Amino acid sequence: MYQNQPMPSILKSLRVVADPNRLRILLLIQSEELSVAELQEILVMGQSTISTHLSQLRQAGLVQDRRTGKSSLYRMKSPADGLLAGLLAQAREEIPEAARDQDAMRRVLKKRQDKMRTFFDSVAGRLGRDYVPGKSWKGLAEALLQLMPPLVIADLGAGEGAFALLLAQRAARVIAVDTSDKMIEVGRNQAQRLGIANIEFRLGDMEEVPIDDDAVDLVFFSQSLHHALHPDRAIHEAHRILRPGGRLVILDLLQHRFEEARELYADEWLGFAESEIESMLTAAGFANAHASIVDKDPAAPQFQTLLAVAHKPAS
Repeated sequence: MYQNQPMPSILKSLRVVADPNRLRILLLIQSEELSVAELQEILVMGQSTISTHLSQLRQAGLVQDRRTGKSSLYRMKSPADGLLAGLLAQAREEIPEAARDQDAMRRVLKKRQDKMRTFFDSVAGRLGRDYVPGKSWKGLAEALLQLMPPLVIADLGAGEGAFALLLAQRAARVIAVDTSDKMIEVGRNQAQRLGIANIEFRLGDMEEVPIDDDAVDLVFFSQSLHHALHPDRAIHEAHRILRPGGRLVILDLLQHRFEEARELYADEWLGFAESEIESMLTAAGFANAHASIVDKDPAAPQFQTLLAVAHKPAS
């Protein structure tokens, strides 16, 4: 953040800006943040000279600075009086170097932009696979949730309810269903701790969902369908509980050969082929069924994520 000083008297300000080089600095940092090194390049002055001028301007309360990494960026405060603002406007016309300084500043700022562009050029094609500060799937999901209308949502095979709790931030109501008593207990406790009241955890099987017909607007299977004994029955149940016009979203694993998943993760099915999911959706009465691969784990066994969407016809 900027470190501010009280605005001094106009007389003190005028004494400080009487130096033409300090006026040149103010004209530059009037509209842009610049570092000492950038001011050196623009003004063709030594570092100690620039630093001395900035120190005097800062002591006079005309400049504020902001730390960024190992250096500081300087910017002029907005003048509190018309006299100083008028002086700067006149200086821009009368100081011979002012126009050249502005051209040099534009070149310096372009170099700064080019440096950023060079970085992104260097990581093009692998940006999604490398770590980027602040970039996460959870953050993206939170942003996309804000675009979702308030719906009644069923999360089938919800587990501890992490996904259901995320949905509840925007949904009108979420019904989270799972066969595990312990999972349901953990989810309820988590919802209570977070103060989330528009979520209900129900014990039940995704093949016999404890939800009435035509009761929800959206059904999710989030990495749960491969645990169903009869995935086609679970999809039929999703169709039953959806209102006409409602939508179904499935996130699951693409068909794979990692047999150890049956023991490690209690998987009943080793994922699904895209055509297999689309066929099950169509057979259950869904329209516009579409499945596609949306992600691939970088580490072995390199599971791939399948996304399938469809909707229940309105009539």
